[in-house]
Amino acid sequence: MIYAKSSPVETLREHTDALIEQLKLLQKYYGKNINNLDYINKDEFWKLLDIVVEFHDVGKAFSPFQKLIRSNMDIEIDEPKVITDLENNVNHNYISPAFIKYKDLGIKDRELRKVLNQAIVYHHERDKFIDEDFKNLVQKVLDEDLINKIDEIKNDFNIRYSIKEKKLSSSYLDTVEKRIDSKHPYYKLYIMLKGLLHKLDHSASGHELIEVDCDKHIGKYTEEFILNQYDGLRDVQQFAKENTDKNIMLIASTGMGKTETALIWINEDKAFFTLPLRVSINALFDRVGEIKNNNGDVYEYAGLLHSTSIDYLEENNYEDSKQITDLSKLMSKKLTFSTIDQIFKFPFMYKGYEKTYATLSYSKVVIDEIQAYSPEIAAVLIKGLEMIHKIGGKFMIMTATMPTIYIDEMKERGLYDENLATATFNTEKIRHNIVVKDESINENLEEITKLGSNKKVLIIVNTVKSAIEKYEQIEKIIDGNNLDIDLNLLHSMYIQEDRSKLEKAIKNFAKSEKNGIWITTQLVEASLDIDFDILHTEISTLDSLFQRFGRCNRAGKKEIDNPNVYIYTKEAQGIGTIYDEEIVNKGIELLKEYTNGKESLKIKEDDKVKMVEVLYSKENLKNTEFFKKFRKALDILDTMPPYNVSSNDAQKILRNIDTYTVIPREIYNKIDDTLIQEYKDIGEELSIAYKNKDKVLIAKLKDKRRNIRQSITKKTVSVSSYKVRDKRLITDIEVKGLEDLKILEYQYNMDSETLKGKGVLIGEELSQFI
Repeated sequence: MIYAKSSPVETLREHTDALIEQLKLLQKYYGKNINNLDYINKDEFWKLLDIVVEFHDVGKAFSPFQKLIRSNMDIEIDEPKVITDLENNVNHNYISPAFIKYKDLGIKDRELRKVLNQAIVYHHERDKFIDEDFKNLVQKVLDEDLINKIDEIKNDFNIRYSIKEKKLSSSYLDTVEKRIDSKHPYYKLYIMLKGLLHKLDHSASGHELIEVDCDKHIGKYTEEFILNQYDGLRDVQQFAKENTDKNIMLIASTGMGKTETALIWINEDKAFFTLPLRVSINALFDRVGEIKNNNGDVYEYAGLLHSTSIDYLEENNYEDSKQITDLSKLMSKKLTFSTIDQIFKFPFMYKGYEKTYATLSYSKVVIDEIQAYSPEIAAVLIKGLEMIHKIGGKFMIMTATMPTIYIDEMKERGLYDENLATATFNTEKIRHNIVVKDESINENLEEITKLGSNKKVLIIVNTVKSAIEKYEQIEKIIDGNNLDIDLNLLHSMYIQEDRSKLEKAIKNFAKSEKNGIWITTQLVEASLDIDFDILHTEISTLDSLFQRFGRCNRAGKKEIDNPNVYIYTKEAQGIGTIYDEEIVNKGIELLKEYTNGKESLKIKEDDKVKMVEVLYSKENLKNTEFFKKFRKALDILDTMPPYNVSSNDAQKILRNIDTYTVIPREIYNKIDDTLIQEYKDIGEELSIAYKNKDKVLIAKLKDKRRNIRQSITKKTVSVSSYKVRDKRLITDIEVKGLEDLKILEYQYNMDSETLKGKGVLIGEELSQFI
């Protein structure tokens, strides 16, 4: 018998049949979408995919591999031992195509043969250089071993196609030396065959379905929910419903129901919904879970995909949190909420990118708040949209404001065609009465503080340092004047479990009848459904600033005879680092031109959009650093050779950060004798279990260690390396499996019960390290 897996034990036929079952499922639910792709011949495509599935693991018949896999089995098998003098030095994927008899398959086209060979050879991406020595080694394997396995492959594996029998040649390796790229005539077909083989293989190996909940249509749920709650669909939602078969560029005000609009556009399709911040994605995931259809059934079929999604799901008591996470990682969920670093890695064409790219060919992608990303990340998104468009997927961009240079670039890349529907829906309600003050926010803190006794006051600043400073100053004002005002702080420098509690707290506060003050950073800008009475904000770029406006009088139901948004242009931190200084200054000029010397002014939504269009026009941005970064990123992506980076490298580039994941020393000391010690102990138990080849115990211990690791991760925070210039303040954790985490020798200030505290105090080293 030829075996494919040792744990659980699985024969090659069982494993291959598992892929075939997943292929049938894929064809049943998304075959129509795939068949409609203009480069797919539906009669030929599914046959070709079946061929690569049938042959992809035949190389596992190699005797040294069979010897190894049997030695790793945790059950006894009543079969003779495999005897061989050969080494297990050739991976199965490099030898599987040797058996394909293209003549009998009727495949004469040499370029098509090349596609099939590469789909199989590279269904595992390994750093193997295919040279003459390697070809000779493969030929030796074929001549001395695999030629003797023909009957076993025909009978035990029961292969469904005829195979070569008299002589096996390694000549097919000539067709895989030069990787297929976008210039190849069958490039898109190759992406589909290789990408879907990856997807089928990963699903079958993980014993999960390739696609789940395929009949649960979020568009239908959403429309029924809206019609049951309100008078009917809004104009923007009706627009989406009428254009479900098209790509969409939608500019709409905050509070217009953009999320529901996107869900209606998704309709019956598979989709990925992306947002800039995890807190926003978590909030949307929760929100979609409250949508009920006419039968009262809740939509509980969404996936959540970001670096801490499993922690969020478990903290919020979601059932089957591990399965939700696993299926989201496999891209099996019908609707997945995700950060872009999980989805938009494919423009870097990393090793294995075809799986995501092929999945997007029959899916829809929503990009919410594209203006919230850096120019480099925006370039990746636009390049990604171009690639999605070419492979046949659909996209929707929805935003409150859209930089003109992004629109111009999309036009140049052919994205503005007959298949794109564009619309602007801005509320005619005027929600904001603004004051532009040529002052520092610090000069007004006493007045701002007093407002907190009878209003919900939101203060948004540009840096964590500024937020902590304002918190300390307002604390003194409250204490000095014996005021009873609820003061809170939220920024990115809290450990994960404390930040999660604070994010819940600000949402609960916004919904409550309470008054008080929240000081935050731009963390609250994108798609966080909070509504305050008054906003005081440091100046930032106009697009960021107008996003901040959306956290104040969000529904437009509050009176605005008096100003409710105060913008401070002086002494704002983060200008030149977080925000491009030239663009900030150009934005101030536009604001002043708009207010025209008036003390306060009610600002229309249309005017916000127009100002951003002017600010981000090619003429206005010419020679700015912003424009240079945007163009340089696109040039790199356009000329980048495929397979030069790994998936992890692509993810790091997208996250656009050089950070340490750290546990503050005070927190670490509290868990050293508990979680850290437990992790160590289980590591030692695992070593013994591996020596004893006790697979049941290994699986149990790995699961237990994974859970402890998650608990430790909740105690971490990401710190930019530039904030910790003295590397002596970063201490290694010398525990196997935790080497990626560090200890931070800065003070951590937080009472987890009252949720009062400043988080990591950058610059305040622990005394013994000064």
